[in-house]
Amino acid sequence: MAGITFRARRLNRGVIPSVIPPAVTRQAFSALNAVVRPLLSTGIGNPPAVGFGAAVVETTGRKSGKPRQVPLVAFRALDRVYVSTVRADSQWLANLEADGATKIQLASEFRPGQATVRRGPLNVAVVDLEPDSAPA
Repeated sequence: MAGITFRARRLNRGVIPSVIPPAVTRQAFSALNAVVRPLLSTGIGNPPAVGFGAAVVETTGRKSGKPRQVPLVAFRALDRVYVSTVRADSQWLANLEADGATKIQLASEFRPGQATVRRGPLNVAVVDLEPDSAPA
């Protein structure tokens, strides 16, 4: 297997070997996000008031200070949104740990919220959305 680099990620329950080079993984996620993000901004695939879907989460880069957006699978329970990953090295998760202030795009609107990160075999960010300012 010449030319293939093996890499392992350390998780709470051991080591998971990966034969996919990190650069390839980053490129694949970038390509996927470039297609998914515009669809989500129209509301296609967003979670209903209670249920599963996908949403764009905006964090502030902990090093750059710039806004960073990533589409993620989400579960919404009214004004609380749960997003997760098994990847311990997700940059959006590290950004939320550094600064919990975030925004989540639901349909065409970004709603501000505050995130709390829980690390484990499944890393979860729980985002409490600020109450909707639009009249009911």
